[in-house]
Amino acid sequence: GQAEPFAGLFTQGMVVHETYRSASGKWIAPSEIRFESAEGGRHAFLLDGGEEIEIGAIEKMSKSKRNTVDPDDIIASYGADTARLFVLSDSPPDRDVVWSEEGVQGAWRFVQRVWRLTGELGNVAAPVGAAAPADFGPESLQVRKATHRAVASVSENIERLRFNTAIARIREFANELTAALDEVEEPDVPADLAFAFREAADALVLLIAPMTPHVAEECWSDLGHEGLVAHTSWPQADPTLVAQEMISLPVQVNGKKRAEILVAHDASEETIRDEALKQDGVLRAMEGKPLKKFILVPKRIVNVVV
Repeated sequence: GQAEPFAGLFTQGMVVHETYRSASGKWIAPSEIRFESAEGGRHAFLLDGGEEIEIGAIEKMSKSKRNTVDPDDIIASYGADTARLFVLSDSPPDRDVVWSEEGVQGAWRFVQRVWRLTGELGNVAAPVGAAAPADFGPESLQVRKATHRAVASVSENIERLRFNTAIARIREFANELTAALDEVEEPDVPADLAFAFREAADALVLLIAPMTPHVAEECWSDLGHEGLVAHTSWPQADPTLVAQEMISLPVQVNGKKRAEILVAHDASEETIRDEALKQDGVLRAMEGKPLKKFILVPKRIVNVVV
């Protein structure tokens, strides 16, 4: 017989949304209501008439329950890149995405931040195609290590279809670059640091391009490149810059060891949590149940409670 063309089938989650109902039982569309916070809770009211509306369960978007959101409205207000980034960053791709205005706004703010950050990096970066200096000082070496570790991590997560984790790592990389820029006194940027910032700026744009292609092309052009991001090779991590002291941590689910992870000795709790929760053994043991508690005993053990 004919062999299957793929090794496996990946089934993605669905986009879901709250449901809304009037006192008469009529389903109400999200575009027909407004929200208010009162008495420690969140309340919904009809735009036309002000009747309070029941906020129901979060369910798969459907025309019958009128809990759909028109993507054209989101694109008109925030742009296509924001819509793409939100859907990819909010949940693992095999789980449902709860559509929320707050989440969309958060994605939009990050798109704007990347735009500003690449502009700031461009102000202190070496010209496109500048040769690498013979030596790097501690500041430039720190920036280069952050860049190559981000490239390695994002590349791995995209290969594993963990787009939300890849985006979280890009956010972390953006934080690292912002901190590095805060230490710079313009315009006297040493050649080694200018080269490191050029490398970092280019990598940031290339890494986020699959999620936000439109703003990535604009940033790429503003950084001085003549070609398109879409025609540029994916960045490659230098193993000598990625290498760092690693430690092994056992991961337990409800008290039973299910996996072991290798992380940097100074990895943040967020990084350790992301690494632990993407392990196949951990995912199988969780059986799709929600995470109740994440307990990290630094440099010793991780406990996942469901």
